[in-house]
Amino acid sequence: MLHSRKLQYIDEIVRCGSIRKAAARLNVASSAVNRQILAIEEEFGAPIFERLPRGLKLTAAGELCIEHIREVLKDYERLETRIRGLKMPRAGKVTMVATTGLAAGPLTAILHNFLEKHPRVRVLLHNDSGTPTVNPVLTGEADIGLGFNIPAAPGLRTLALFDVPVGVVLPPDHPLAERQSLDLTDIVHEKMVLSQPGTSLRNVINLVLAPLPMQVEPLLETNSVELMKQLVRSGSGLTLLNPLDVYLECKRGDLVFRPFSTPHMRHQPMKLFARSRSTLDTAASLYVEFLLSELSALVADLQKQGHVPLQDKQREQAG
Repeated sequence: MLHSRKLQYIDEIVRCGSIRKAAARLNVASSAVNRQILAIEEEFGAPIFERLPRGLKLTAAGELCIEHIREVLKDYERLETRIRGLKMPRAGKVTMVATTGLAAGPLTAILHNFLEKHPRVRVLLHNDSGTPTVNPVLTGEADIGLGFNIPAAPGLRTLALFDVPVGVVLPPDHPLAERQSLDLTDIVHEKMVLSQPGTSLRNVINLVLAPLPMQVEPLLETNSVELMKQLVRSGSGLTLLNPLDVYLECKRGDLVFRPFSTPHMRHQPMKLFARSRSTLDTAASLYVEFLLSELSALVADLQKQGHVPLQDKQREQAG
């Protein structure tokens, strides 16, 4: 080890919320972990944890400390990966966070294809589970992130951006499924199940529905894309999603996606991003290159179906 185990101890305590749980995860005595924390607090001359009845909470000094610690641990992991790469080319690990819909949808086939082609690269994929997708990338826990409506942030750099419009998702036997595109007025009197207020998807949906003269009152609101898809399949109502959210279901014929015919319809930008201050190692760069190729092919397929409009450059080339 090129650094003190104190760093791992502090990192694990922050993740677990208590010395006892961290010690169990690290397979060391709680007293040993506590001694190390007291020693580093004495060294800094400031407490890094606030002792609460139900666990530990980082102080302001602790927040600065954990940011540095995770930088060091991540750099050490990259060093290990590069050294292994000298002995075993193309070996390594890449950690990614993605929105739940993408992780359970089109990323399934992409990951399968990548692992078939590069079996010596380990991939750790986490879905955002209701927390902001950017957080694991900003803290260095994930190498890259993929999600919709990701805001610009000083600590992030964009690797790729795809504009994906929101449209209507219907069961295949619905009368509106016979149309190739729909107007907002077509869904005014339909039963709707929508993403719950406060989510980034609902913010986009609200902008989509804003031109309607009346307010759409959904039967159900949820933060689960999977539940919305199941309810549409069962005939409970229609929903508004982007075509990547239902790509697999549409290919199987379980659901139908129909774009809006309205020009300049609101889009959900899909962003692939990494941390500004870090350099992707060989394994992560290899995965990003593969992922970009696969995502571009997916978007091109959706463009052929008319589900995603051509970008300005593509329109010029087509013209």
